[in-house]
Amino acid sequence: MPDMRPETSVIIPTWNRRELVARAIDSVLDQTREVEEIIVVDDGSTDGTGEVLAQRYGERITVLVQANAGVSAARNRGLAMARGRYLALLDSDDVWLPEKIARQVAFLESNPGIGLVLCDVVRVGVDGATIDVFERRVQIPEDGPALRWVLRDPALAPLSALMRREVHEDVGGFDESLRTAEDLDFHLRVAARWGIGVVPEPLARALRGHDGLSALASTEDDYIAVMERAAEAAKGAVPEDARRQALATAYVKNAESSVWRQRYGEAWALARKAWALGPEAPLRRRLLRLPVMAGKRAVRSMLPGGG
Repeated sequence: MPDMRPETSVIIPTWNRRELVARAIDSVLDQTREVEEIIVVDDGSTDGTGEVLAQRYGERITVLVQANAGVSAARNRGLAMARGRYLALLDSDDVWLPEKIARQVAFLESNPGIGLVLCDVVRVGVDGATIDVFERRVQIPEDGPALRWVLRDPALAPLSALMRREVHEDVGGFDESLRTAEDLDFHLRVAARWGIGVVPEPLARALRGHDGLSALASTEDDYIAVMERAAEAAKGAVPEDARRQALATAYVKNAESSVWRQRYGEAWALARKAWALGPEAPLRRRLLRLPVMAGKRAVRSMLPGGG
């Protein structure tokens, strides 16, 4: 009996973005390879999102409405409802370029050992001007087992991913207990169990510099908790030095962020953790620059007993 499931399902969480979400949906409908199931999860919008979508798209999309519970809960509800052999995520302020699904489905069909495939992402400002390009091949230099690289740089950009249904069934959804860094946590859990591939082409555009789901930066607490948990789980799965350097990188990155936020005590604590791991030369140089970043007055507050 033939498989009657959709080939690809996309889940689009949204909250009070009735204009932007329509742009996201249109980019899915414009794919050169049809996305047969479009699920929009309205996470408690109060701007008439549901009515606008019903009028504009009718039965071409499925809209699930829930009380506001956050992006992870919205993604998880959509993933639980999706029927496709391949599953994709798209935040409501982002868009796909027309060849995105065609290129990624073809990749997965040609690489049965890969569970999730990523693409490059063009990041744009509110004026439409390009900010930069997130090049995935820099992050993941070769297709296949990728935990050692994802540990070092766990950024996911959910709009760039297409995964086999079995990946979600295996690793589960997004951790709803995390306020931020839930996408990093998901990427790390996938990398621990599945091969990851890259189509090194810019096939998606992410909007930056406005309020909303993707404008939230990961807090230091969530980021560090996710990285420490992943590093502990990776013992024996990656070379020990690679595991330690990945954890040191996380500490250094967040120490720098803490300095910029004038949270000097936290910066100092993270810097000490990073130093204890024996960081490689580039990380040591970044640690030694922290006092310069902080300034003399801040340095005194970072010293034991300083004020």
